[in-house]
Amino acid sequence: MPSFTTLPILPLSHALDPNTKPHFLASLRSALLNVGFLYLSETGIPEKLIEDVKTECKNFFETLPEGEKVKIEMRNRGSFLGWSRLDNETTALNPDHREQLDLSTPHPEPGPDAPLYHNLLAPNQWPSTQYLPNFRPVFEEYISRMSELSMLFTSLIAEAIGLPPDAFDKFFDEDQQHKLKIVKYPEVDVPDLPTGASELERKKWEVKRQGVGPHKDSMLTSYLLQASDQPGLQAQNARGEWVDCKPIDGTLVVAIGQGMEALTDGVCASTTHRVLSPMKGEGARYSVPFFGGVSYDAAFEAMDVPESVLKLRDEARKARRDDVEFTFVKGRWGHLGEATLMNRIKSHPDVGERWYPELLAQIRAQQAAAANA
Repeated sequence: MPSFTTLPILPLSHALDPNTKPHFLASLRSALLNVGFLYLSETGIPEKLIEDVKTECKNFFETLPEGEKVKIEMRNRGSFLGWSRLDNETTALNPDHREQLDLSTPHPEPGPDAPLYHNLLAPNQWPSTQYLPNFRPVFEEYISRMSELSMLFTSLIAEAIGLPPDAFDKFFDEDQQHKLKIVKYPEVDVPDLPTGASELERKKWEVKRQGVGPHKDSMLTSYLLQASDQPGLQAQNARGEWVDCKPIDGTLVVAIGQGMEALTDGVCASTTHRVLSPMKGEGARYSVPFFGGVSYDAAFEAMDVPESVLKLRDEARKARRDDVEFTFVKGRWGHLGEATLMNRIKSHPDVGERWYPELLAQIRAQQAAAANA
C-alpha cells in the first residue's frame, strides 16, 4: 500500500446528505486506515465565529500584558488549564518553542474523595475582561460548537468502520470535558539547512525549529484551526517523510488520537505529527487546536470491529510507521484519566513539581532508565 503524500479533504456537509453520505463514509474509512489525518471542510461553523476566534487568539498574545498572563498561569492550578510561557512545554524530551493558553468545557472543582486524575476537571482561568472583553464569549461559543461537531464526527467514524453510530457513547460522560488551546509559534532565527546535510545535522536543525516535537495526540480526535497563513504543521508517512499540512481556508485539520486507535484495535491510525516554527521574517504562526474528550473514568477495551474491516487494518499496518511512545498500552493503566494525568505531568514538569511531585519523580526515573538502557 503506498504511503500518503497528501491529505484527503472531506466535506462534512456530504455526511449530512443521504445521497452523498455513503461516499463520504467510504472516503473517511480510507483516511482512517491509511492516513490518520485529513482536512474537514464545510463544517457548518459560522465564518464570523471563525474570524472572531482568529482575532481573539492573536489579541491574547499581542495585547494582553505579561502580568495579566501570569495571573492565569497554568502552574497556579493542578488542572493543567491556563497560560504556559514560551518554551515551557516539553515534547520528545525537547522544549516546544510556543506560548499557549489551555481551556476546556467548564467543570466544578472535584471533591476530596475524587480520584487524583479528576483534578483535570476544573474551571477555566480566563484573561481579564478589562483587556479582552470579547475573548471569553467567543471561545465559549466556539468550544460549544466544536463539542457538537466532534461528537458528530466520532459517530461518523463509528459508521465508517462498520459500527453503530452510538458505539463510542459509553466512553463519554454526560457532561463530557473537551479541551482547546490557543497557540503562538514565534519566529526563530535559524539558518537554512544546508544541501547535503548529514542526518545528525538535520536532527539538530529540527530541534532548533521545534514548535511542537514529533508526537501523537492522546484522545479520540482533534480538530485544528490554522489561524494564520504560516505553514509548519507536518504529518509523517510510513516512509518517514514529513508531509506538509498547509493552511486551507474554511477547513479544520483532523487528527486521529491514540485513544481512537486503541479502542478500534488499530483500525483507526494515529499519525505522528509535528510543527516547525516559522523562520525569521515569516511572521508568527497561530493555531487553535480542539481536542474531543472522553471519560477519564473509562477503561480501554477494544470494540467489536467487523472482521472485514480488521483485514483492511492488517493491510494498512504494513505501511505504518510507529516511532512515538504509545500511551494506551493495554494493562498499564486502570483508567484513561491516569494515563492522561501522567502525560500532562510529563509535558508540563513545572506543574508537576508543584502539584504532583511524586508522580513527576516516577516519570523522571523511568526516563533515566530508558536513557541508560
